This record gives sequence, C-alpha cells and structure tokens, in this order.
Amino acid sequence: SKSPRPDCEPRGPPPRRPPWEEFADPFAFIHKIRPIAEQTGICKVRPPPDWQPPFACDVDKLHFTPRIQRLNELEAQTRVKLNFLDQIAKYWELQGSTLKIPHVERKILDLFQLNKLVAEEGGFAVVCKDRKWTKIATKMGFAPGKAVGSHIRGHYERILNPYNLFLSGDSLRVTLKRKEIGDPWEAQRFSCLQKPNLNTDTKDKEYKPHDIPQRQSVQPSETCPPARRAKRMRAEVRKKEHIIESEKEKPKSRSKKTTNAVDLYVCLLCGSGNDEDRLLLCDGCDDSYHTFCLIPPLHDVPKGDWRCPKCLAQECSKPQEAFGFEQAARDYTLRTFGEMADAFKSDYFNMPVHMVPTELVEKEFWRLVSTIEEDVTVEYGADIASKEFGSGFPVRDGKIKLSPEEEEYLDSGWNLNNMPVMEQSVLAHITADICGMKLPWLYVGMCFSSFCWHIEDHWSYSINYLHWGEPKTWYGVPGYAAEQLENVMKKLAPELFVSQPDLLHQLVTIMNPNTLMTHEVPVYRTNQCAGEFVITFPRAYHSGFNQGFNFAEAVNFCTVDWLPLGRQCVEHYRLLHRYCVFSHDEMICKMASKADVLDVVVASTVQKDMAIMIEDEKALRETVRKLGVIDSERMDFELLPDDERQCIKCKTTCFMSAISCSCKPGLLVCLHHVKELCSCPPYKYKLRYRYTLDDLYPMMNALKLRAESYNEWALNVNEALEAKINKKKSLVSFKALIEESEMKKFPDNDLLRHLRLVTQDAEKCASVAQQLLNGKRQTRYRSGGGKSQNQLTVNELRQFVTQLYALPCVLSQTPLLKDLLNRVEDFQQHSQKLLSEEMPSAAELQDLLDVSFEFDVELPQLAEMRTRLEQARWLEEVQQACLDPSSLTLDDMRRLIDLGVGLAPYSAVEKAMARLQELLTVSEHWDDKAKSLLKARPRHSLNSLATAVKEIEEIPAYLPNGVALKDSVQRARDWLQDVEALQVGGRVPVLDTLIELVTRGRSIPVHLNSLPRLELLVAEVQAWKECAANTFLTENSPYSLLEVLCPRCDIGLWGLKRKQRKFKEPLPSGKKKSTKLESLSDLERALSESKETASAMATLGEARLREMEALQSFRLANEGKLLSPVQDVELKVCLCQKAPAAPMIQCELCRDAFHTSCVVVPSISQGPRIWLCPHCRRSEKPPLEKILPLLASLQRIRVRLPEGDALRYMIERTVNWQHRAQQLLSSGNLRSVQDRVGSGLWYSRWQASAGQVSETNKVSLDFAGYWNLPSSNECCRGKRDGINNLERKLKRRLEREGLSSDRWDRDMNSFKLERERSYELVRSAETHSLPSDTSYSEQEDSEDEDAICPAVSCLQPEGDEVDWVQCDGSCNQWFHQVCVGVSPEMAEKEDYICVRCTVKDAPSRK
Repeated sequence: SKSPRPDCEPRGPPPRRPPWEEFADPFAFIHKIRPIAEQTGICKVRPPPDWQPPFACDVDKLHFTPRIQRLNELEAQTRVKLNFLDQIAKYWELQGSTLKIPHVERKILDLFQLNKLVAEEGGFAVVCKDRKWTKIATKMGFAPGKAVGSHIRGHYERILNPYNLFLSGDSLRVTLKRKEIGDPWEAQRFSCLQKPNLNTDTKDKEYKPHDIPQRQSVQPSETCPPARRAKRMRAEVRKKEHIIESEKEKPKSRSKKTTNAVDLYVCLLCGSGNDEDRLLLCDGCDDSYHTFCLIPPLHDVPKGDWRCPKCLAQECSKPQEAFGFEQAARDYTLRTFGEMADAFKSDYFNMPVHMVPTELVEKEFWRLVSTIEEDVTVEYGADIASKEFGSGFPVRDGKIKLSPEEEEYLDSGWNLNNMPVMEQSVLAHITADICGMKLPWLYVGMCFSSFCWHIEDHWSYSINYLHWGEPKTWYGVPGYAAEQLENVMKKLAPELFVSQPDLLHQLVTIMNPNTLMTHEVPVYRTNQCAGEFVITFPRAYHSGFNQGFNFAEAVNFCTVDWLPLGRQCVEHYRLLHRYCVFSHDEMICKMASKADVLDVVVASTVQKDMAIMIEDEKALRETVRKLGVIDSERMDFELLPDDERQCIKCKTTCFMSAISCSCKPGLLVCLHHVKELCSCPPYKYKLRYRYTLDDLYPMMNALKLRAESYNEWALNVNEALEAKINKKKSLVSFKALIEESEMKKFPDNDLLRHLRLVTQDAEKCASVAQQLLNGKRQTRYRSGGGKSQNQLTVNELRQFVTQLYALPCVLSQTPLLKDLLNRVEDFQQHSQKLLSEEMPSAAELQDLLDVSFEFDVELPQLAEMRTRLEQARWLEEVQQACLDPSSLTLDDMRRLIDLGVGLAPYSAVEKAMARLQELLTVSEHWDDKAKSLLKARPRHSLNSLATAVKEIEEIPAYLPNGVALKDSVQRARDWLQDVEALQVGGRVPVLDTLIELVTRGRSIPVHLNSLPRLELLVAEVQAWKECAANTFLTENSPYSLLEVLCPRCDIGLWGLKRKQRKFKEPLPSGKKKSTKLESLSDLERALSESKETASAMATLGEARLREMEALQSFRLANEGKLLSPVQDVELKVCLCQKAPAAPMIQCELCRDAFHTSCVVVPSISQGPRIWLCPHCRRSEKPPLEKILPLLASLQRIRVRLPEGDALRYMIERTVNWQHRAQQLLSSGNLRSVQDRVGSGLWYSRWQASAGQVSETNKVSLDFAGYWNLPSSNECCRGKRDGINNLERKLKRRLEREGLSSDRWDRDMNSFKLERERSYELVRSAETHSLPSDTSYSEQEDSEDEDAICPAVSCLQPEGDEVDWVQCDGSCNQWFHQVCVGVSPEMAEKEDYICVRCTVKDAPSRK
C-alpha cells in the first residue's frame, strides 16, 4: 500500500561508467564487476558519452498487439483480496443477489480483512459471545468509541457469515436434522442469522456495488474483448442461457404454479410440501427448498436466479483459472502506441509528460497496485520478437543504411545481437533453437506498464538496453536472497500459490519492495535512462515499471562462470517439475566435442562441469542397474524435439540417458524418476543413452589435454590467489605467472585477466603505499596546497591496509603502512581525547598538529583541531590577559572580542566571549562615567568620586579614565593632607608652597573646599606684590621687586655682561666669597628653600655682608681707576663704556664716572643733591610710612614670600641704619665722617671741565634725601637715653664703616628736620601696623615673656638652641635674632633697639 520511497527505501546499486579500455570487452568488464554487482542483483552501466548506436528499427513498419495490465491485479496481496471479493460476489450472484460493498466511516469496508480478523478471533459465534467487535474495528483502523463494532457486525452477518456457513458445510445438513426441529416456523428461530435483503432500495445507500464488469458474471459487451475473469464464468453463463430458454417462465415460488404437478415438489430438507409459497426451486437442479429450512433462512424470495446449496457447492468447487495477461484487441504501430501512451500520462497527471517527476510516478504506481477501488488499466508491448520486426541495434544486411562511423556498432560486443553468440558466451555452443534466449526481445512501454518479479530462464544473465524514451524503474534482489523472496511471497499470499505453484515463473505478480524489505529481503532500485544498460545477474529476481513511453531491448547471455549455476538450476527445475529451455548436458557435450578449438579457460571450466556430470550419470546408471533395468540402447536425443524427450514427471529435457517402456511408447522418464514411468516391472524397462561412460572419458580427457598446461598454470594462479596469509607469494611471483601466460601464449581468459587486474591493483597499492610512506603531506600543506586530491581518509587508509592484507600477494610496504595506520589511529585517539576536553591546551594541540604533518592522510580532525587550536590560543590569551587586570585595556578587550567573533562556535569560547563582552560593557560604562566625572562642571566632591573609584577598583581591567579618576582622588587626598599639614603645622606658609598647592589643586578635577581660600590668599599675595612693585619700582624698571628689595648681588658686574663672562676676576676682598649667593637667582632660590624666617633672614644678612664687601671693593676700584696718574688707554667709564671725557659726573655710591651726555644730571636750581647713577638708583625709594602698611598687610595675610622676607629685612636694616644715624648725629662727629667719605672733588685730570660738578660736590650729603627715608627726629619716639643709645650704635657702625664724625655732625641738623616732617606720617602708619602700648605692657607682664617673641612677624624658629637679642630701648623685650634680622656677631658688638622703641622714643627726642 506504500510507495517504496518512504520508510525503508530500497538502495540503489552504484552505477558503473567504465572507461573506454574497460568498456571495449563487455565480458571482461562484467567479470570484473561481478563480485560487487552480484551482491545487488542488478547493475546499471552507463556507456562512455560518445558511445551512441543508431536506432535501427523502422518506426512506421513495426506493429504489435500489447498486453492488458490491470494494475491492482498485479500485486499479490491485492489480487488475493480481489479473488476473495470475486468469490463472495459469485456466491451472492448464485444466490440471486448482487454484492454491494458497504461503507463504514466514509470509507469502503475491507471485507477480506474483516473476514480474516473474525476467523483469527475464532469465528462469528465466538466474537459475538466474547464481544470482540470493537477490538476488530480498532484493528481495522477505525477510531474507538463510535459504535463502529455494531456496524461491522451487521455487515459481517449480512454478507460474510452466509458465505462462511456455506464453506463450512452447515448449509448442507441432512433432512433428518431439520425435521428434528419440529414446527417449520421454529426454523426461523433456530438461527439468529438471516440472509440479508441485498436488493432493497433502503440499503443501497450503505453499499457500493461490486460493479467492475470483469469481476461479475455479467456478459461483457461485444465491443470489448472478454476479460480473464469473464472467461472463467463463460461456461456458467451458457448453461444459464439454456435454462432460461427452456424454463423462461418458471416461477421461483411453488405457490405461483398453476399445474397439478405442484404436488410433486416437496422440500428436500424437511420432506414436506406444505407452505408452497415458501418453496424455492433451484435454477440448477430443480430441487425444492423451504426458505425457512435453509441455513441461514431466507427472509424473502430472491429476485434473480437461485442455486441450492448442492449446486452452489458444485459451482464454487470448480478450479480457478490461472491468472494471466490478456492481449489487447487493438494492433499498434510504434507511433500510434506512443501517441496513446503520452495522452494517457498527460491526462492522468494533468501536466506535460516530461514534467512529471519520477518519484511521483513511482509513488502513484505503488498506490494503484495496492488499491481495490481504483481499476487503472494500461497496455505493455512486451516480448516483441526482434527476429520478426528487427532489432533496435544495427545488424548486417539490415534495412537502414549506416554511416562509416556507425558501422563499428555492427560488431560491438554491447550490441545485443552479438553478445549471446560471442565466444565468451556459452550459449553460442547450443545448436538447438533457443531463439527465446539468444535473440533480443523488444519492449515498448507506457506509464505504469510493468514487468513482475521473475528470474531469467536457467538463471542466466540478462542485459537490457533502453534505446530511447522515458526512464524505466528497476527493483532487484541479489541471487543469494532468491529463496528468501519466494518464501516471503508464499507466506504473504499463499492463496495464489495453491492454484499456481510456479507463479513466480509466470511474470504476472509483483509485491511492494517495502513489504519485502520489512521481511528482511534486500531490495535495490535504480532508474534506467535512455542510453543505459541494466544487467541482471544469475538467479537475481527483478521487477519494475516504465515511467512513460519508451523502447527497450533485452537478451540473455551466459558466461563461463555461470556453468555451475546452470547445472544447479536444472536440478532446481527438476524439483519444480518445470520445463527446461535447453539441455545443459547436451550443451556440455557439444562443447566437449570441440575441445581442440575451445578457449582454454572454457575448456578447463567445461572439463570440471563434465566431471561432475559423469560422476552423477555413473551413479544414476548404477542405481538403475540395481533396480533391474538391464536392457539398453543408444539414442540420439538431440535429433528429437524437446517436447518428445521430456521426463513425464519432472519435465526435464533428457540427453544423457532416459528410461522407456514398451507399454507406453514415446514416453520417457529421467533416471531420477524410473518408478514414475509405469507399473511394469523394471526388467521390462529399457535404458536409452546418448554416450557410454567409455565415450565420455575420452571427451573429458580431450578437454583436459586442451586445458592441462593451462590448468597447471591456472592451478598455480589459483593457489597464488587463494593462498593463506602466511603462504602468500610476492608481487614478483605474480608478474612471473603473467609472463608465463604470455610466453606460452595462453588465450586471453577470465583468470588471466583477473591475475592481471590483481597484479595491477597490487602495483597500484604498492605505489600508493610508498607515497603514503614517503609522507609528502607536510610539504604540500606548508606550501599552501591544502588537502591533496589523492589523499586517503583514515577509513580509506584502514581499508587500504585491509586491502593490502587481503591482496593475494605480499607487499614489502604492508607492515610499514600498518605501522603508519597504528600511528594515525593513535593520533586520532589522542586528538579525540584532547578535543573532548572543555579547554584543551594550545601547546598540546600544536604538538598533535605537528605530528599530523608526518601523515599523508586526510585527517578529518585537522580542521577541528586547527579550529580548536585557534580557540585554545584565544582562550589562553583571554585567560592570560585576565590574570593581570592592570594591563587589560579596553582596546585589548575589543581586540580579543574581534578575534573571538571570527572563531567557530564553541561553548568555552562563547562563555569567555560573554564574560569578555560583559566586562567590556561594564568597563566602557565605568570608563565613560569616570571620564564624565573628571570633566564634570561643577566638579564632584571627593566622597562621590571615591565611591566611584571603589566601584571601578572592583572591575578587573585597566580603565584609563578610571586610573585617572583614582589618581585624581589620590592627588586630592594628598593635596588635602598637605593643606591640613600647612594649617596644623603652625608655621607661616611660604608663597611658593601656596602657589604650588593652588596649581596642584587647580589641576585636580575634584571639588576642593580649601582651594578657593588658597586661591584668594595667593591672589591677595599677588595683589600685595603688585602694590609693593608699584611702590618701589620706577617706571619701566628693568629690575624685579625682589631684585630691588634684596641686597645687591650684581655690584660691578654690569660691565661684564657684554663680555659674556669671558673672565671672572676675584673681587679684592680678604674674605672667602660664598658660592651660594653669586646671583639674584641663587638668593631667590635660597629664600624659597628656607623653611622659616630665621634662615631667610640669615641668608639676607649674608647677602648684605657680600653686598657691602662688593660695594666697598667696587668703590675703591672706581676711585683708584679715576685717580691713577698713569694714562690707561683702555680705561672705560660710563654706561657707554667709552673713555672718560669732560664734562662728567660721579655716582655718590659706586664712585664711577659718567658722561653728562649719557645720563640725566640734576639741574643747579634743584640745589645740591646726592646723585646716583642708573645702576645704583634701583627704586623710587618710598618713605617708610608707605612701606610699613605693606609689611602690616603682609603680616595679616600670613604668607611667607621672598619679597616679604626681603622687605622685612630691608625695614630692619633701615631701622638699624636710623639707630646708627641717630647715634652719629648725637655724637657730633659728623664732620669727621664727611671727611672720611670724601669731598667729592674731581680728579686733576678732568678739572678743566668740572665746573658744574664742583658746585655739586660742595653740597653736603643729606642722608635722609639719599635714602629718601624719614629722619630719626620725625619718626622715633623714646627716652633720651634711648636716643643716645641709638646714636651710639650708629656712631659705632659709622666708625666701623670708615665714616668721619665730622660728616655726621655736619648733616645732623638736616636729618633732624626731615625726621620731624615725617613724624606724623609714621605715627599714622603705626596705628595700622603695630600693636598698641597696652599690648606691649601686657607682653612685658606676661609670665611667658621669655618664650614669646614680640616681633611684628615672628618666624617661630625651631630647634634645640634659638638665639635671642634684647632690645636696648625702653621696652627691654627679647626678640629672636632671626625675627629682627640681627646676626649673633651684631648682637654681641652692637646695641639693638626694636622698631616700637624707635617709634615711641621719637617724640621725647624731639
């Protein structure tokens, strides 16, 4: 019921496409493929593409009458069902009713299956008793729960049960038993079974008429030839016609008869003539029966002809006619048949014939052959004799003209006219007329036309060539499964073999290949297309069907290897009592009689078969002799027609011997069936023989002589070919056997061809083995060639090694290749083990790959191993990268992900990719977040950023912005610590420190609460510096504020700047010059590096000493230069550094001379003033009242800066100078000081031009004007003794500095006037910058006055020893020496008066 395509689809044998050199000899090619092809039973051969023989049939003259094939009668199991339905229909027809098949659940009820299932369950009564109808309905495929069982019971009771009762014989009960029932009306109650009223109109809706005309005994119309099933009923119809003619008006019921003869009719069962209206008259024998006496009883009188149970049994017991195909009524030409075939297929599938898929045709074919309901009929032009109409292949003296290129096909071995009669075919030696096997047959097919399961006569080969047309689908079963197929078909359709034991030899039965395969019969299929051969092998069952209109040609042939099978077939035929086409023994003897011309291979094979024949014949004749047959006579059996020399028992064609008897002339039996001849005693029998045994031995010896040398050679060859493993010969021995055959000129034969093929195979194997052992794969692989086309797979290598061991000869490469295979298998095991690991090591994978380069074998694992190697390397790189999160950058992750995307899918890779992608996503998120936090305006607080840093630190990756954020947080913390340390330390912060903090704080992207305060403080300091610069610096001054405030470091160096410091002469000083304070930058660096004010003051004190030393040396040098009597041609003065030239003016401080044209000279109207050169006048020299507020404001700011230290030191220095000046003024020695300072007169060398200068020199030096500072009389308040003390100190200092007391006395008056003028300004400044008297008194009374320095800006010096100095003024307070700018030497030698005392004592001295 199923197509062979689904489920267990038959496999197709591999098609063969031989090259030209193999195709040239068909028998050699068939011999070569036989070991493989006979395992499938059928084999398709595709000739070389350019082998295209011309089609030689005359299309218009070829005409034939095809066979009719009803598809659903072909299939064995379907035919059994149809036969059953025929029997049921015949039964009801004889009962006067028409069978109508009922429908259940919208499908036709399978009466055959229902009848079979009920019988298997024990019969109708048992099924009713055990209530198994639902079970039966389920088995038939009906859904449970729909009360189908009751419907099925009703149909069985109406249709099948009467038939089964008839078959069981219950309807033929004896009359006595019926009479024992009693009341005839009780008979109706004797059985619950009644004959159904199959003809009532009310039931017609439930039944489908069994209306196929051929399956009913209705005479077909005259236009249609009678069908096979109609033939079966013909005799019955003729008898019915006779009855109808003679008794045309005879009624069924006796009640309707009008003659008195009615009293003669009584019921045959009950013997009563009562109830005449219930008496039925049989239309066959005229017996009468009551309707209620029948079993089962009839409810009504049948309308049609009725047969009694005896006539019914007689009709149904007639043997069934053997099934066979009928001939069609129409004769076709090839053209008209093709038109009909194409029209049928296109109409059936409703599409052009060439567009219908072969699978669809195949599926539909197997559906049709298994369907009872559809009765599709096709026609098949089968077994058309080529002898009558001509072959499709060209033949000599044929009617078509051939071109020179086409003449080669006349003698081609593949021309089916030549193949059976070629020398290699043993059929060529049969002289009898067996044209059925030796001449080709033509087959013209149409869609669905089929050839049923069969094997060839005498189990011979067959070859079929499809000249043109649509494909032919074949199914084949190998010869070894022939009996298996026969047993399966007999098991599944035993009813067919009862009437036709040789059914499978009739070519009229098919069975679905799926059914056969279900019963483990191997089935193979193939589609034969135009231009292709299909070869069937001995005893191979085959069947098939045509896909459409096509033309094929087939013929039988037998090779030498068939001879043993041919003898086996004859024995099989004898057991089946089947006729032989020819006598096998006769063929052997014919060949033996021509031993001298036989091929040696054929002679050798025939000799072996003849030896078996002689032995069998000898034994049989001995058995006959023992039975008592003594009379014998020679007989030429070959002169008799085959049908006159057949054994009357087994139908075997006799040739060697036979038994005859005079009582039955013309009849023979073979020696196997002597007892079947007649009842006469054996001594009356006569043995008829063709040859005596003595005749046979010479014939066999002739064959032996012909084949002896060959046999010896063949024996050696066979021994070599069949040698065991330890006795195999070398390849050289095989070559020697071939050379021997060539030397002895043995004809080409199968054994020699086989030896050559084996040797060639061995040589090829040796060559391949050597290549494999050479191991060229590594070179090819590394050169980029990849897999070689000739590379073997491991399985092929294994098979190849197996093949090497299976070779009949020994190759030296075999053990080496076996070792190679072992290494390859070890490699596979190791690789499999490694690949089974979740994360194999990349090094191990690489090592295995390196090992694989040694094998010239296709290793399927290599691709996976390379893939896994890439994966392993990637995983290891990921793992290595993750081991050091600090180096795992975002780019590294992106690169790894990009590399991972290109890898093959793998769980470990996907997991790692997921983790990496997740890490990248998180990292990018936090990196972007860190970046946004860093760039946020306003800046985030330290706590929020620290929280983000904690989150980022949890991420195992290097985030540049995260690191920057972390660094910023750390910098912020460090900055805050530095700020806190600055606040807690108690020291006044240094400006550079503050600027550095502010700069650092501004660069930190964190909100720092202290930063604005520091910025404001620095801004205040910068504003202070700007104010101080405006106060001290002249307009466009080249000097910086620090340079102006600090002691000068560049005295005498301005002239050297132009010389680029080509020489450095030591200053004339007896003291050792310090190398640390040579320049302003050194001084500035020393001030910046000083940690406290004391060290800064000490540094400035050292710078002051250097300044004074340098200035004194420079003054002496300048004065000596100008007063030198020696003319110095290189003497250079002034800013222009040129020679002296009048008029000139002299700087009061550096004593250098300047051209009046090069400098600004004060006018005479301004009065005598001290003139300073541009080098010495470095500032505006502001009054002290402007300076003190600057100092006060700097103290409020509480920031240390070099300029502040310099300003503080300058004020202290100024105040100290004031003290000294006051002391000098009070001492009255001003004149001597003036004399010591000098008169200011010009030297005699330039007196002629010094008129203006002389006036200036006369002006007394005004120290207050020189310094532009308030005098002591105006700015100082204090006691008289304080003034005296100050004057005393000043005087001491002036004496040390070499100033005369005269000069001091002369200028003292002007100094006092200046002091009085500036007093008020100083006092107003005092209120802003200095503490009140009360604070001082409080400090004096303090218990800790020894521990607190009352300096305006105490530097709070630290250390184990701090030097102090006591004020010599009125306060008597103690000061840190560093805070007031006094060195230990000064404190020891001079008096010290603090600033407060100087200011306070000023009014008292006024």
